[in-house]
Amino acid sequence: MDPQAARTYILAKLRAELPHARTYHSLAHTLDVYASVMDIAEQEGVTGEGLTMLKMAALYHDAGFTVQDLDHEEAGCRIVREKLPEFGFNSDQIELICEMIMSTRIPQSPRNKLARILCDADLDYLGRADFVMIGNTLFDEMRHYGVLKTEREWNELQVRFLERHKYFTVTNKRSREDLKQQHLVKVKHWLEHNP
Repeated sequence: MDPQAARTYILAKLRAELPHARTYHSLAHTLDVYASVMDIAEQEGVTGEGLTMLKMAALYHDAGFTVQDLDHEEAGCRIVREKLPEFGFNSDQIELICEMIMSTRIPQSPRNKLARILCDADLDYLGRADFVMIGNTLFDEMRHYGVLKTEREWNELQVRFLERHKYFTVTNKRSREDLKQQHLVKVKHWLEHNP
């Protein structure tokens, strides 16, 4: 198994093939999720092969956007099943990685500890100080693809999303939930004052 080669391959693919209009689902997002995965995994006591599988899932979780817009998780799993055997990953490892990737589909549905960590890493920013900055990249992306048009629509969507979202790990419940709730209050405040 050569995780470093698998990492090099997918980072080059994302850099070359992700559409420029993917301002949120970008290489920067993948690297952010990768860093968050490592941080959460350390706090949750994940090491060894589990950590390697988690890192691969983080790197490949949005790779499907290089192929298609809808159902990008399935497309990402096709890439995983096609490419990771070339880097020495076995079928059980590949299926575990794909299970984690599929768990990030909204609404998130993680069924094991590794998937819970990936889901929390994928939406880690909801409870961080860079919430507005990163959110703006998603707003720009959604506007480009015609999902929504106005800042009001965006903030209404954010309220619905934040109200439904929950973190799964003890780590993120402890370190991200309070600030996420503060962001929700601010977005609601914006909506009240911008009818």
